[in-house]
Amino acid sequence: MASKEPDHEHREDEEAPAADDEDTGAQVAPIVKLEEIAVSTGEENEDPILDMKSKLYRFDKDGNQWKERGAGTVKLLKHKETGKIRLVMRQSKTLKICANHLVLPTMTVQEHAGNDKSCLWHASDFADGELKDELFCIRFASVENCKTFMEMFQEVVESQAPKEEDRDASAAAGLLENLSVEEKETEDKAGEEKPVAAKGEKETKNDTEKTDTEKKDGEPASST
Repeated sequence: MASKEPDHEHREDEEAPAADDEDTGAQVAPIVKLEEIAVSTGEENEDPILDMKSKLYRFDKDGNQWKERGAGTVKLLKHKETGKIRLVMRQSKTLKICANHLVLPTMTVQEHAGNDKSCLWHASDFADGELKDELFCIRFASVENCKTFMEMFQEVVESQAPKEEDRDASAAAGLLENLSVEEKETEDKAGEEKPVAAKGEKETKNDTEKTDTEKKDGEPASST
């Protein structure tokens, strides 16, 4: 009887998986060439003085509740030329702006009564493309981060307040401007009065000359 083992071996050879294609090292050029585009964030002329991860909320007056604005990075940015400082926060994944406002000397930041990792402040925010009065609440991962943010925020508020020297200089400039206006008004009045006086003098002179002429005409001719 003939053995069937060879057929079995041949069947195993047929069922064996084909070997992976070898890497030829060929490089395929892309069909479309993409050019690198510079993306402007609007922060090129500003220096960051604070950069921290946090989660931001805004108070919804209509619903009388807190609503999440997003989780991401909050920054305090100082303009290189004007020195003004603004607060900007973007969502971590989409980079959508969820807070964007100037830090003004009239602002105050205070701790959240129910959470020592959070703090509150009011601001006229421009994140949605128009100014809105908002009450913000920001929460950090630790109490230390919250304290650091509050201290820096308060320091910026105080730095934006006009200094006493600037106030004195502004007051002096205002007084000088008022004096200049008053002197100019006085000169204008004097200029108006001078032509009137000159006109009076001219009329008086003309009257005198006229009287002298009349006298001469009225005198009798002398006999020769």
